[in-house]
Amino acid sequence: MKNGYGFGEIVNNAISLVYTKMFYKGARLIRRPVFIRGKKFLEYGEGLTTGYNCRIEMFNIGNTVGKKLIIGKNCKIGDYVHIAAGETVTIGNNCLMASKIYISDIIHGDYSGNVECSSPDIPPDIRPLCTKAVSIGNNVWIGENVCILPGVNIGDGCVIGANTVVNRDVPDNCMVAGAPAKVIKKWDTELKLWIKCSKK
Repeated sequence: MKNGYGFGEIVNNAISLVYTKMFYKGARLIRRPVFIRGKKFLEYGEGLTTGYNCRIEMFNIGNTVGKKLIIGKNCKIGDYVHIAAGETVTIGNNCLMASKIYISDIIHGDYSGNVECSSPDIPPDIRPLCTKAVSIGNNVWIGENVCILPGVNIGDGCVIGANTVVNRDVPDNCMVAGAPAKVIKKWDTELKLWIKCSKK
């Protein structure tokens, strides 16, 4: 597929390519502007590509020692993607992300029970930061405007439909959509087809 970039885009990509080779060894192309906080907590595989205005943040909180954001090989991330990792966000190999996606393992407050420090009377920005690791498998395709929340595990080969809010685990080879996410199709390994799930 020919992209047909205009002159300005070619110049921007050339500058981004030089920037990538200088500061992100092994990555394919990190398009500028890019906003990366806590780079020492980032690990990525060969072939990483990012779009414009990505915001990637790794915070020194949570239970994890070492890398907070681990991205596999040959991952392609679209424009305006925001990833926040305080414990661990793991993204497998060959993942494709559209634009305006939010992935985070961090939340302001603990809403799992009777937790006084997360009362509505307390401003959200001073509630304690809580983390739950996020895992995304290999060969996952994430559509536009998707939100992946703390504690979620997405299996290999999944498709996450546009505008989906993923607040629970997704098994391997499933297609999900909606807010909250629901499985709408599953890959049949014998028929080699996506099979629509019956409504319950």
